[in-house]
Amino acid sequence: VLSDILALFAASGANILTINQNIPANGHAFVTVSADTGSMPGSVDALISDAQSRPGVIRFEIVAGER
Repeated sequence: VLSDILALFAASGANILTINQNIPANGHAFVTVSADTGSMPGSVDALISDAQSRPGVIRFEIVAGER
């Protein structure tokens, strides 16, 4: 799932700055990705929508920054 999300970020033109993943429990892991989205040709809302629809993603949200 993480590989799919990282590929999505790369395809969107977002620049990944950091990735932090907790130890998986019950088949799920909390992951935080920091990214620079300023040079993306598409919208951040479209990236969020696409990420939320990916298999295995339970929740995808912005916790800081701007849309």
